[in-house]
This record gives sequence, structure tokens and C-alpha cells, in this order.
Amino acid sequence: MLGWLFARGASKNRVAKMQARINPELWTQTLASHAFLARLTADERDALRARVAWFLASKAMTGAAGQVLTDPIRLSIAVQACLPILNLDPGLYEGWSEIIVYPGGFLIPRTDVDEDGVVHEYVEEAAGEAWDGGPVVLSWEDAGPGEDRPQGFNVVIHEFAHKLDLQHGEADGMPSLHAHPDIKPRLWRSVLERSFDALLAQLEAIEAAIPPDVDPESEEADPWYARLPLDPYAATDEAEFFAVSSEAFFVHPAPLLQAMPEWYALLARYYRQDPLGAGLALPR
Repeated sequence: MLGWLFARGASKNRVAKMQARINPELWTQTLASHAFLARLTADERDALRARVAWFLASKAMTGAAGQVLTDPIRLSIAVQACLPILNLDPGLYEGWSEIIVYPGGFLIPRTDVDEDGVVHEYVEEAAGEAWDGGPVVLSWEDAGPGEDRPQGFNVVIHEFAHKLDLQHGEADGMPSLHAHPDIKPRLWRSVLERSFDALLAQLEAIEAAIPPDVDPESEEADPWYARLPLDPYAATDEAEFFAVSSEAFFVHPAPLLQAMPEWYALLARYYRQDPLGAGLALPR
């Protein structure tokens, strides 16, 4: 079962040893702690375990700012990270080697240039970050199992979707389609643009409906934004749209399917998974 794993990333011996080290009871507990994994069949759970063994044997996971990494933490992150590549080539996660885990949100320096060419430097708190050619950085507070998260939120899947996107070059919402002869780049781009534009239109309508006495940035405005099929952060750009919709696809797919069946179908074909068994056909 592990034969396909040994060509890249880690030796046959290392992966086999890692597979044997995964405690069966801990494995069962880890799957149960992430409700969105309940849909997996027994064969899919076995395949996911093989992916996780390869991942843990191939990537270094490092704690930062005092975060101690235990086996449950490592396994939880690995399970979530490997779900998107359950039926894809694990080589899509090659070209980098480290996951850095903070206890909670961490600070990232940012630089923006406004329309007048003025450079603005600031520090932003983040729950996750995927660097091109570098590590994935995660907040364990946000990455671990939890029931108090917004529906569809999953920072691990989000950041690893960015890694898939970056395999094709810059992050632009279009991952590599070399292994997908059934998905033409022109089709991907057209469905992506239509779906992204539809989200922008929905967001604009919602923002216009928020009463003037309600701060759009406050929690008071949440009931309006909850009408969106995706977190509003997806409207940032097409790269974030792909990452946010990927986490929703795996974690809370029903609103995405209802609002954007064409985009859902494209994601199902790309990931070779269909969480809702919708069986939708793509336009040609």
C-alpha cells in the first residue's frame, strides 16, 4: 500500500517506521476529533494513514514561542494537512520541509503600497501563513480540534491549499493541473473568475444592507456576513478565494454546493473527492 510513497520525500524505511509508530488508539481518537473526517470509508482512512506516515516522515514540525509538540498535536496537524492530497500526488507538497507551530496567533510584518505609491508597513496577527518555498506556520489554538470555530473554518487546510496553489507559480487561485488532463486551464480560470465575481457581488449587496448604525467591522455585523457561502476573507483575491473555498469544501461544504455548484464541482474534480456525493458534471 505504501509503494507510491517511496519515490519521493522520505525513504521506504523511514515511512514504514513512521507508519508503525502511529498508535492505533491515538489514530482513532484523532479522526474522531475532526468531525469532517467521519465521511471517510475504511479504505479512505487507511489511505489517509499512509499519507500521514509519508508526511510525518518527510516534514519537520517545530514548536515556537514555547509550544511543545506532542504526538497528538503532530498527528492532528498531519491528518488535516493530508486530507486535500488524499487522492493526489504527495509530491505536490515537495519543495519545502518545515511546519512551525505557535501556541496562538503570531505576528507577521506586512508591507502594502497604496494607489498613490505610498508604502505602508505594519504588523498583522495571523493564525496561519504559507511561504513560497518555505515553511507553513500555524497557530495551534486555531489549528487544533475545536467546536467554537466559524463553520467552514480550517486554518490547516487553508494554508496547505495555498501550498498547492504555489506549486503552479505565484498564488493566484489556480493550482497545477498537470495531473488533471480532464481539467483545462481555461475552464478552471473561467469558473474561478465567475465564482469569485459572484462572491464579490454578494458581499457588496450584504455590505449595502448593513444599517448605518452598525459597524461593518464589529461582531454586530456578523449576522449579515453569515448569509455568505464563504467567509468574507475569500473576497480578498482569487488566491484567498481558492484557499477559503477549499477549507469550506472539506469542512462545511453544503453552503458552497448550494451557492456555487459549478465551483464545487470543479473542486471535487481537482481534489478527486466529493464530500457530499453530489456527482455534479462540469460545463465544457
